Amino acid sequence: MIGYAYVVADILHAGHIRHLKNCKALCDKLIVGVLTDEAAMEKKPRPTLRFEERLAVVAELRCVDAVVPQHEYSPLVNLKEIAPDILFECQQHEEKTYPVDVRIMAMPYYPGISSTEIKRRMNEN
Repeated sequence: MIGYAYVVADILHAGHIRHLKNCKALCDKLIVGVLTDEAAMEKKPRPTLRFEERLAVVAELRCVDAVVPQHEYSPLVNLKEIAPDILFECQQHEEKTYPVDVRIMAMPYYPGISSTEIKRRMNEN
């Protein structure tokens, strides 16, 4: 069974690791879409780390079998190309449907653990 998750992974943190490990536990192969800067900026500020750096870091995680660029915030294009069995969405995201045959699983969100929060704390210090 193939699973697909997507992240910005601007500053990799415990929330990312927990999320991706939980996703991997529910599938045989986990493919992770890493949002390009342009895709991330559809909903968030420009990432601090360059896309290539973020892609390389996520690719090194043991729970990740493959990484692909995600060029839009919506995973639809990658869902059509990859045709995973499961799409892992964060509970924080609004409930969505996609015009593809994929099971959507809402995964836990870890409040207080985010790249935005880490950046805020760094700026305070």
